[in-house]
Formats: sequence, C-alpha cells, structure tokens
Amino acid sequence: MKAVYPVLCAVSVMVSGSALAAPDLSQAVQSSGRDARFVARDVVRHPLEELQFFDLRPDANVVEIWPGGGYWTQILGPYLHDRGAYTLALGPEDKAGSAFSKMLATHPALEGTFKTTQFDGGHLDFAPAGSADLVLTFRNLHNWMEAGNAPQMLAAIHRVLKPGGIFGVEDHRGHTDAPQDPRAEDGYVRQSYAIALIEKAGFRLVGTSEINANPKDTANWPKGVWTLPPTFALKEKDHAKYAAIGEGDNFVLKFQKIDR
Repeated sequence: MKAVYPVLCAVSVMVSGSALAAPDLSQAVQSSGRDARFVARDVVRHPLEELQFFDLRPDANVVEIWPGGGYWTQILGPYLHDRGAYTLALGPEDKAGSAFSKMLATHPALEGTFKTTQFDGGHLDFAPAGSADLVLTFRNLHNWMEAGNAPQMLAAIHRVLKPGGIFGVEDHRGHTDAPQDPRAEDGYVRQSYAIALIEKAGFRLVGTSEINANPKDTANWPKGVWTLPPTFALKEKDHAKYAAIGEGDNFVLKFQKIDR
C-alpha cells in the first residue's frame, strides 16, 4: 500500500504584510519571533554553528524527527520557508497537549512553514524514499534505544535520505568508564557506541563537533541526564549544584548515507 503523508499546514502565512521567512540562517536564529526560553539556551546549544556543521542550505529538503518543544522548528521553519522544504516527523507522544502543540498554539504563523507526518513503532514511513537532503534528530537516539527500535528508526532514516544525504545527530554523551546500557535508560549514549550503531545502518561518519561539549558532566547523576538543567529532575534538591554544572555533555555527529 502506498504511504500517505498528511500535511498539517502547506499555505504561506503572512505576518505584518510579509511572508514569514528568514532566508539567512543567522537571521533565523536571531529572530525576535523566537521564544525567549529558547533563545536563553542558545549559549549552550549553539544553533547557528550546529546547523552550519550539518551543511544546511536554504533550498534543502529537511526532515526533523521528534521536534520536542519546537526549539529547532522556530529556526528551521522560517529559514526553509521560501526555497526549501521542512517536514516534522511526529511520534505518538506529539498529540494535543504536547509541548510542541502548546508552542505552536502561541506561534500560529509557524504553521505555514512546515508539514508533518506521524509515525509509531509499527509505521515508520515518515517521508518518501530518497526524498530528503538532510535528516536531523536532536537528543532522541537514547529514546529509540530505550524503546528498543533504534535499528528500525535508523533503517527508516537511511531509506528517506537521497544518495549521499546527510544525517545529523545530537545526543547526551556517556563516559567510557562503564559499558553502554543498550536501553540508555539514564539518557546517555557513548559516542563510540552511537557511531557503531549508526554506521551499521548504512552510514559513514564524516564529521564530529565539540560545540556542545560540557566536561563538567560526569554522566553519573541520580536521575540520569535529567538531573541537570533544563529538567532539574530533583527539583530544588542541590539545584544550585546542578545549575552550575549546566546542561549535559552532548556529541554532535554528521553521517552520510552510503549504498548497501
């Protein structure tokens, strides 16, 4: 059966008389339309440098898997609006009441800058085969490992990318002083483990970046990576201590699809 790719929004949205667009990437990152809570995290997330590292172009066909609260959507939507294409592959948790839907409710103009597809554990046709120049996922590999479907997700990403297409991955880096938990229940993934897992799915590592490194993160916290900001899983307990450590130590990896 031919897969159907539902479009949430596919019309141009006008804001103050002009189309919502930011053809320059730095303009998109510096936009006054972004949430202040997202902008405050730019100092540790380095969105401009990270997207440049992934070779993002304004005419690219981009798929982002699991947009979370929409941090990247507020940048990528306006940037790709005029010349590119932007698809959000939403998981089963991205429903009414989710962090993403709440963000979108306060930024309705963004709806014209992307389309969405829905996937779950048994349906991973989130974009047509060979259609994407770039697939991005931010801090989600550990979730797929926990769910036990990382190989299936990576195979689906490989199918969606064009020959030679780029797969950009960011996640919480585990330390090498302990074996990798195959379920990554603490949210941490050893960089070497991630590389081996992704290369096994038909990708070749072509770049690494330390822009989101944090040597203060020892990856052994009581509530895993969520002990640290911005989650603060222990709430007020040792809050100042964990605030001083900062967000988790994150690897940023760039892979290229290869023929299998």
